[in-house]
Amino acid sequence: MVALVGLTVVASRLGRLGICRASVVASARAMAQLAVVSLILVYALQHLWAAVVFTIVMFAVAVATTVGRTGVGRAWPWTAVAVASGVLPVLAIIFCSGAAPVNAASLVPLAGIIIGNMMNGHTLAGRRLFPELRESIGTFEAALSLGLPRADAIRMVTEDSIAEAVIPSVDSTRTVGLVTLPGAFIGVLLGGGSALQAGAAQLLVLVGILAGQAVTVVVAHRLVCAGLLLPPDLRRALHE
Repeated sequence: MVALVGLTVVASRLGRLGICRASVVASARAMAQLAVVSLILVYALQHLWAAVVFTIVMFAVAVATTVGRTGVGRAWPWTAVAVASGVLPVLAIIFCSGAAPVNAASLVPLAGIIIGNMMNGHTLAGRRLFPELRESIGTFEAALSLGLPRADAIRMVTEDSIAEAVIPSVDSTRTVGLVTLPGAFIGVLLGGGSALQAGAAQLLVLVGILAGQAVTVVVAHRLVCAGLLLPPDLRRALHE
């Protein structure tokens, strides 16, 4: 691990990336966090109620992280709505269909993967849509002057770029096994499962991520168009 952190620092200095200190701090923080989380998981993986509490904590951290990345500030409840809209139906389908057993050992890893990827999808959507809106205020105001409602004027600016947020998941699903062997696949193999079981687990995760991100991004876009999920500067700029 020390050698890998050193490689990151060397590459940063040679390429003038400016992440030397940040990479060292991030690595040390990851070690400390994983040590604490590992101790908690020893208990959480044995008790369903503790797994549910841990899942709620993961969700809260994911929402806080994407709120910080997208800069929506006080609109964070709508971020929570968008992320939850992708997480809840995917987990409901997985567990209600019997694809995974309803126990702590299944809930924590599956919820963690799904929540983390919904967070990423929401962040990508926000960081794509909000700059687009800032750069296209003129187009928005022109649409308003033609009599379009605010939601339609915002949609006119953003509808061509919203799909960008889910392209990474589409590509990951298309190339799985050919370009990468993701974590769920390797995890099942290392846990003693067969290659067939590992493939089935990974397929379940990938399709769940793709479905959840599609829902999260669509809901987030609807909330943006409604003027509910916007950073403070855009709430002021995108007036009726």
